[in-house]
Amino acid sequence: QVQLVESGGGLVQPGGSLRLSCAAPGSSFTVYTMGWYRQAPGKQRELAATITSGGRTNYVDSVKGRFTISRDNAKNTVYLQMNSLRPGDTAVYYCNADIHHSSSNSYRPYWGRGTQVTVSS
Repeated sequence: QVQLVESGGGLVQPGGSLRLSCAAPGSSFTVYTMGWYRQAPGKQRELAATITSGGRTNYVDSVKGRFTISRDNAKNTVYLQMNSLRPGDTAVYYCNADIHHSSSNSYRPYWGRGTQVTVSS
């Protein structure tokens, strides 16, 4: 069992910036794709950004050019730098990590509890 640890959410004015982080503590597993998904009230959860273990990234169109996802494989940590934030970015952001446990040969996604990002003046 891996408990993802998220941080960095908060309240920011339009045009401001935030950086989210998410770590998968431990060393008895292998972390593959990591990413951030977001869900606004009354909306479906959507992919915001993902990054593979090799560094390939994917973004939803609405955040391209404003958000940057990165990772530190040695720390099993993923980051989301969010710049030029808009009210439409307001959502709960959930960290995701695809993890393989060699001991049980299991592979499944893990989810963080979510961190609130609010963009408002």
